[in-house]
Amino acid sequence: MSKQSVGKSHPRIDARGKVIGETLYSGDLKMDGMLFMKILFAERPHARVLNIQTANAEKSSGVVAVYTAKDIPVNEYGLQIPDQPVLCGPGSSKPYTDIVRFVGDQVAVVVAKTEGEAEAAVKLIEVEYEDLPLLSDPTIALRADAPILHPDRGDTNVCVHYKIRKGDVEDAFVKADVIVEDEYHTPVQEHAYLQPEAGLAYIDNEGRITIEAGGQWTHADRETIAHSLGLPDERIRVIYPAIGGAFGGREDMSVQIVLALAAWKLNQPVKIIWSRRESMIGHGKRHAVSIKAKWGATKDGKLIAAENELIGDGGAYMYTSNKVLGNAAITSTGPYFIPNTKVDVYGVYTNNVPGAAFRGFGAPQALFMAESQMNKIAEKLGMDPVKFRLKNAFREGDLMSFGTPVPSQVSIVQCIEAARDQFNWKKTKKKNSKPHLARGHGFAAGFKNVGFSFGYQENCWAKVEIHGNGNIERVIVHQAGAEVGQGTHTVMIQMAAHAVGVSVNKVELRTSDSAHQDNSGSVSASRMTFMAGNAIKGAAEAALEKWKAEERPAIAEFKYLAPRTTPFDHETGYSTPNFAYAYVAQAAEVEVDTETGHVRVIRIVSADDIGKAINPDLVVGQIEGAVVQAHGYAVLEDYKTKDGRVLTDQLSTYLIPTIRDIPESVESVLVEIPDPNGPWGARGLGELPFLPVAPAIAAAIHDATGVWLNEFPFTPERVLRALGKI
Repeated sequence: MSKQSVGKSHPRIDARGKVIGETLYSGDLKMDGMLFMKILFAERPHARVLNIQTANAEKSSGVVAVYTAKDIPVNEYGLQIPDQPVLCGPGSSKPYTDIVRFVGDQVAVVVAKTEGEAEAAVKLIEVEYEDLPLLSDPTIALRADAPILHPDRGDTNVCVHYKIRKGDVEDAFVKADVIVEDEYHTPVQEHAYLQPEAGLAYIDNEGRITIEAGGQWTHADRETIAHSLGLPDERIRVIYPAIGGAFGGREDMSVQIVLALAAWKLNQPVKIIWSRRESMIGHGKRHAVSIKAKWGATKDGKLIAAENELIGDGGAYMYTSNKVLGNAAITSTGPYFIPNTKVDVYGVYTNNVPGAAFRGFGAPQALFMAESQMNKIAEKLGMDPVKFRLKNAFREGDLMSFGTPVPSQVSIVQCIEAARDQFNWKKTKKKNSKPHLARGHGFAAGFKNVGFSFGYQENCWAKVEIHGNGNIERVIVHQAGAEVGQGTHTVMIQMAAHAVGVSVNKVELRTSDSAHQDNSGSVSASRMTFMAGNAIKGAAEAALEKWKAEERPAIAEFKYLAPRTTPFDHETGYSTPNFAYAYVAQAAEVEVDTETGHVRVIRIVSADDIGKAINPDLVVGQIEGAVVQAHGYAVLEDYKTKDGRVLTDQLSTYLIPTIRDIPESVESVLVEIPDPNGPWGARGLGELPFLPVAPAIAAAIHDATGVWLNEFPFTPERVLRALGKI
């Protein structure tokens, strides 16, 4: 194979093992003497645990141990702030940990010789609850008289509030020739990854509590587990086996802490696999967001004002609401220059399943509003929506809503033009022979940060070893970044091979073990190719220098530090919150059955600026996967709750797209405008193609039927109601 590996579609290194069933996921792991764990979930949204009786469970056949809150050394955890108990109940030294705040809170765990014995014993645990006032609506939770869900965190249920102020919005609205004011609602979405939460914990040969379970950041997992067990980080080891999907849903803890506790206490391996229902109620979801928007433009098509208010349902605990909703604040004005902006974003504690990281990280919700506003203003002005976007799209040097310039390179114009041309936007829609079938076209665009933000010093570590005598015989790369199905490990090998100047088959990758690699950061924020690529490139270059100096083996480490960012100013939002953005534009064609309300997505064109495609086939796979997942979010997936209880707690009731439901055609256009800081010019991609799908489909439905849908999923019932037929 050519030594020029970057830009080539090399086969995935993990493909064969996964296809033939050789690859081991968390649920496949086994050890001699292994015990099994089951968890007792609260199954109620808000209550105080008055008493837990475990005697009957402890006497049950095969039971080895039962653990409750009193057994957790430091009964708290959380990726951003430690506001969640590991186990809810009396006996903990931490205050307010005797309260369950959503149905998926964990109350007790049972460890037994078999999975069946553990499951039987869990049912024998008796818990006495005192139900507390329920808050399932974030707008009610905002009221001054609402009960406070986290009294130790203050006298409000608002966990996040961001403000952005630029220019003079009120004066701009006076000068506007066209104003569009509307309200929008975006739904909860379940990650629905194929592999449910599972793991195995044991004591390794060096006495470390070792947890093998899927996640997205080995070192953050280690730190969280160590904190809850009251142990130093070095006592904990986190290893990632193969991971069956993540999409942000594995950023937060699920089974890891209680597994580590049991293995530590019993000095035996302990395994758990959640059922699908446990997964559906037990991990965080995409935030539901309610939005009020008022935008103004001049008659010649220039945006001059935008005023947005977003209220995100944070659910029971913080998780990553502060970061998700910060990103929603940034993207709520779209990839457009608007001289006058006013944005308020609130995250609110409720007794719903926590809002968590999910592909797009706040941008899909904000952009559904922003792009719908763009399409409505264009219609009101009598302008083509593509031309309207091009007239207002970011250019180099434009000030963003928070007052600082857009980082280079700014490529939204090129993405809009690429999607327009590939779709053949001006082409007349195909007419159906049946009058009740209506076709329409829609357009939307978006942007998303690459990497962590808001003042965090982004960093990523790698080590490269070059072995051989006169010639390079093999290259070993150490990098902790997780492979959650996106092809990261394949790309890492390609980048290392390219940087050293050898063929891919000479590169070995050692990864995802906190005992042997330094911190890589999370596989999230569309950051891993960008960050790991720079780290591997730096380590490879340093190792090559040693190789040229005849050092054998030549070994070098490198820690890449991304450009600095700053947090929002508390009053104005003024900041440089991100060091890079990636851009996307999409066009959609749909067919609406006006008799049944069914929406059939015929075609989506997605033009994504990925800077440089390290592996073009993997890029196309990411685009197609994101579009299909976003199509499910927009059209099909309907996560229903009532009074904090999950009604769609199985994949038989929460429907995700099958092969018969997905768009008939997804066309990927790779826009490659190099990022000045990216490795070989690469930007991040993972979240990007998800972002504009829902508003593009909404615009196409409007084009077909004449009605705007401000809430989704676009189910037949919702479409028929909008058409006035039910």
